[in-house]
Amino acid sequence: MSKAQHGNTTKPPNILFVLADDLGLHQVRPFGDPYFESPHLAAFAKEGMCFTEAYAAAPICSPTRASIMTGKAPARLHLTNYIPGAPFPYAKLHIPDWAPKLALAETTTAELLSAHGYTCGHFGKWHLNADKNYEPGRPGDPGSQGFHDVLTTEKPESNADPCADAHNVEKITHHAIEFMRAHRDGPFFCYVSHNSIHSPELECAEAVSRYASKPASDAALGRNPVEAAMMETLDRGVGKILKAVDDLGLRERTLVIFFSDNGPLHGFQARKPLYGGKGDLYEGGIRVPMIVRWPGVIAPGSTCSEPVISTDFFRTLGAIAGAAAPSGVDGVSLLPLFRNEGRLGRDALFFHYPHYHRLTSDTPPMEHPVTPHGAIRSGKFKLIEWFEESLADPESPSAYSLFDLEDDPGEAHDLSGEKPGIVKLLARRLREWRETVGAQMPTLNAAYDPARSNWRHADRL
Repeated sequence: MSKAQHGNTTKPPNILFVLADDLGLHQVRPFGDPYFESPHLAAFAKEGMCFTEAYAAAPICSPTRASIMTGKAPARLHLTNYIPGAPFPYAKLHIPDWAPKLALAETTTAELLSAHGYTCGHFGKWHLNADKNYEPGRPGDPGSQGFHDVLTTEKPESNADPCADAHNVEKITHHAIEFMRAHRDGPFFCYVSHNSIHSPELECAEAVSRYASKPASDAALGRNPVEAAMMETLDRGVGKILKAVDDLGLRERTLVIFFSDNGPLHGFQARKPLYGGKGDLYEGGIRVPMIVRWPGVIAPGSTCSEPVISTDFFRTLGAIAGAAAPSGVDGVSLLPLFRNEGRLGRDALFFHYPHYHRLTSDTPPMEHPVTPHGAIRSGKFKLIEWFEESLADPESPSAYSLFDLEDDPGEAHDLSGEKPGIVKLLARRLREWRETVGAQMPTLNAAYDPARSNWRHADRL
């Protein structure tokens, strides 16, 4: 990589990674619904590349965040649910004995970069240890996983003051800016990991009322005024960080990534044009906004429609730093896409979620309650395997759903009955992938009780 591509310096670029929480594609300009206002991200998009088919590795937070930190599929890590998850002891399937924390033996992005001269800062949500009792240097917390400067936060209580920075957006933003100022000579890795716009939905009444008064406001259609106000606050925080990059004279030598850990809370059809949401492997649960800016490398105002996934960040950032990825990494480097040098040559993406989720089991009404499942996307086709059906009867016509994402991005038309050959091919590839990565599968539950199947725990807490 030339000096010009690094802003006329021999040092590798700084890396600023901003991760939102539960933020859907439809909630961010330029991807989505104009009801949501994100002027700073819209301006940022014009300066970089928008990825229109970017995927989180999982439909919930902890596995996706683990994939960013390790480059490994959650199925390979056995970290497949949000921490601590719930066993649903009376459901049809018995959940596998998964790993509810990121193993210390895993090499994180921060460890990879710090070994190559980067100072690494983590600011915000971690959610990769067994609990949230964070302490400086505690095993499993960011300070033991390669980060030198750490601020850990978590979501607020539902009765928190919505006008007192309930989700710590301002606090996280302030610490990130101070970190960049302190390490402006670089290179640094600044990981800005937000709790917003995760529930509880809290925002100042004045901001909420402005969105509630919009003619298009309708929570049932995904235009939730509280979420929109939270998005505005998050966008403002991103704007402050981007302004700090400019004020510190770092724009030309800083790679900036904006991403979300999974799709949005609430509902299925409310997230048009996609279908689904947090907790499921429909497009609405895993296709997320992604914008990348890298002056001198990425063409301003460009768009990439090639499917990419959160496991790709580890190898990409390692390549930028000149670091070789350890064995077992599933992602690929996105540098060819950044440089517009061709495609990745990857023909499929895989997903594995062998769990029940309380959002889909406890929140009525549900049009399609989501149960443990997996998915493969290959070309324009996407196959979802429903484990309750496939484990009970592999030949069941309801064991699989097949969609043509090119013609039907909203996954409204199940083609499994019309294209059995494609179903058979993709189902076989999905099984082979699970075997390759050592994915854990649920099993039929001898304690299944239809009357208590939606209980998260034996005592229903």
